[in-house]
Amino acid sequence: MVPMLYSYCRCLLSLSLGITLSSWAAAGLAAPAPRALAGDGSEINVSQAETEALEPSDPVVVPEGSPAAGATEPGLEPGEEAQPLGAGETTSSSPGNGPLIPQSDRPTDQGFVTPPDYLTPTPNPLLVPTRPEEVEILGTQPLSLETALDLAYRNSETLRAAQLQLERSQAGLRAQQATQLPTVDLGADVQTSNQSSSGGGGTFDSTSTTAGATLRTDYDLGLSGERSARIRAAERQVRITELQVEQTREELRLNTTTDYYAVQEAIEQIRINQAFLDAAERNLRDTQLREEVGVGTRFDVLQAEVQVANARQTLTQAISQRQISQRQLARRLNIQPSIDLTTLAVNIAGAWPLSLEESIVLAFQNRAELEQFLVERELNDAQRQASLAAVRPNLGVFAQYGAQSLLTSSSGASSSIDDGFSVGAQLNWRLFDGGAARAIAAQSEIDIETDESEFENARNDIRVQVEEAYYTLVSNQSNIDTASVAVNQAEEALELANLRFNAGVGTQLEVINAIRDLTEAQGNLVTAVLEYNRALARLERSVSNLDTPTGDTPETVEE
Repeated sequence: MVPMLYSYCRCLLSLSLGITLSSWAAAGLAAPAPRALAGDGSEINVSQAETEALEPSDPVVVPEGSPAAGATEPGLEPGEEAQPLGAGETTSSSPGNGPLIPQSDRPTDQGFVTPPDYLTPTPNPLLVPTRPEEVEILGTQPLSLETALDLAYRNSETLRAAQLQLERSQAGLRAQQATQLPTVDLGADVQTSNQSSSGGGGTFDSTSTTAGATLRTDYDLGLSGERSARIRAAERQVRITELQVEQTREELRLNTTTDYYAVQEAIEQIRINQAFLDAAERNLRDTQLREEVGVGTRFDVLQAEVQVANARQTLTQAISQRQISQRQLARRLNIQPSIDLTTLAVNIAGAWPLSLEESIVLAFQNRAELEQFLVERELNDAQRQASLAAVRPNLGVFAQYGAQSLLTSSSGASSSIDDGFSVGAQLNWRLFDGGAARAIAAQSEIDIETDESEFENARNDIRVQVEEAYYTLVSNQSNIDTASVAVNQAEEALELANLRFNAGVGTQLEVINAIRDLTEAQGNLVTAVLEYNRALARLERSVSNLDTPTGDTPETVEE
């Protein structure tokens, strides 16, 4: 009897979440090889969770023409067990030459040398879908975090806009650099003139047509300093936009990572809540059998029914959260609207090799925000110099060649060509402008002081960001160890609760509480791991310019 009960309890506890972190490093934080959260090969199929969360009267609708509509179609419906699409895999298209959908049976976490069409933005950015089938979800593509980041860098319209701003600033710099070269102007004109003269008892009219051309070159010697100041300002503007591109890329990386972990968390919550619902339904069936044979009470049955109802409601909410998180990730990656995304298994993302003090100093050295304020200070100083140049003397030199020819004349004058060449210098000096130049320069001086204050504020904020992420990382590393122990203890407690209840010395309430404690412990473990990963991502962003601090790519370890 006891072995049979033990086997039943082991069947009830098919979900095992065993993750441990140990071996703290003296210089910072260290973690062992990452481990997957799905243990003993007992993953919960998401489609099964969705189906069981529906009421029996709710039909499961399979859209016509979707890859799951026929038995021979190997495509994926939303919520089905997703299979990744390899870089060299082929795809199939939906009826009516619709968008390509994922179709692969080979699991992989490799990226794409050239992403397939369904993972790239719509070629026409102004296209707006007008039919429901154009936004229908036709397939689900699993992605690793590295692949998701690569797609985000490729597809993000925000990053593209920042890069266009950089190109615009570079064009402005070229325009200012062009002022270092002389200008050459060519002018030509044709004119007809009529002259009247009287004398000798009559009036005489003469008409003539002349043509002329002028070639002139001018060069500003830059005596006032305005030209060099504007070139420096344009160079600083280019550097500012380069730093803005770097900031946009770093923010995109953090946001994509956060959205990816949100999908992982939602999927893990579905798996945990599905396991809790299965356990609650088994408990309800056993309680009903006990009531039928007279060894249980109606009160125990009602408690078990309430537990099942609550578990089903929690599972439904988790499914909804997964769908929302998946669409947010798809929006972040800017893929076509007919494709949904899912993630690989949850694992510990890595370790942080630096101490808190080293992280703060490295952040001060790397963060683009700090350099940006310094460059803006230089930009405002260059603009101040350009403003003051308006009341300084400016010297330019020029050379001009002109030619003029008489084309026709009614007086009978012979055609001739007259030409001439001249060179010279021209001095311009505005002696009084009402104080406008110095007023504009004073504005730039105030902007310089503002940049210095913002630099100080950004420096303090960066330190707080690094400290917050580091402390969160430390606490969640400890929480992972604690939650792992709690899961093992909760599993043992549930086994004992079931044995006590079957032996007649325990109560149904003890079993219900043990199931709830196990679910809570499993959820705490998942939360601790994902919060650790999020803190690591924030720490990388706070320090910046670090892709993977450990230099290793985390791998999922399957048991």
